[in-house]
Amino acid sequence: MNPWFIAAQALGIITILFEFVSYQIKDKVRYFLVAGIGSFFWALMFVSMGMASGMATQQSLIIAAGFSSFRAIVFFFIFRKDTEKSRKIGKTFLLCMVAIAVAAGIFTVATTPPEVRIWHIFGMIGALSFVVGQYLPGVHWVRVTVVIYATAVLLTQTPLNILYGPVRWNFMGIAIESAKIISVIIFYIRYARNKDKEPQTDLKFANLKN
Repeated sequence: MNPWFIAAQALGIITILFEFVSYQIKDKVRYFLVAGIGSFFWALMFVSMGMASGMATQQSLIIAAGFSSFRAIVFFFIFRKDTEKSRKIGKTFLLCMVAIAVAAGIFTVATTPPEVRIWHIFGMIGALSFVVGQYLPGVHWVRVTVVIYATAVLLTQTPLNILYGPVRWNFMGIAIESAKIISVIIFYIRYARNKDKEPQTDLKFANLKN
C-alpha cells in the first residue's frame, strides 16, 4: 500500500479527535484553539493524500485546510484579549480572510480538472459560509455552516473527485467530515436535553455583531 496513503490515514485519526472535540466546546476562544490545531493536521492529511493519488485534485483542499488553521489561530489570539481594538482588528481580519478565500477559491477551482470542478465550487461556497459562521456570535452559526462545509468536503473524498492513482476512496477523509457532522448532532442532542438551559453564549463575541 502506498506509504503516503497510510500517512494520510494516521494524520486523519489525529484530525478526527480534534475536530470532534472542537464542536462540543461552547466557548469560542477555546474552540478556535482546538479547531486551529485540528485543521493543521487536516491540511497535512490532504498533502499526504495528494502525494498518494495526485496533487491536482487535492490542492484546493490543502489550501482550504491550511487557511482554516491559520484563521482559527489568529482569531484565538485576537479575541482572547476582548478589547475594542481587538474586535476592530477581528472585523478587518475577517473581511481580509473572505476576500482572500474568494480569490484563492476562484483560482483553485479554475485549475482543477473540469470533470471535478463542480464539487470544488460547492466546497468554496461551503468554506465561505463557514468562515463567516465561525465569526458570528453564539453557538449555532458555526455548527450549521460546518455541516454544509463538511458535506461539500466529504464529496471530494470519494471517486467523484479522486481520479488518479490507485486510491479511489479516502476513507479517513470521509470519517473526518462525518465526525464533524456527528459531533454537531451530539451537541444538539445534549442541547435538547437541557433546553431549559440555553447553551453558554460567549459574551466576548456578543458585541462583534455591533
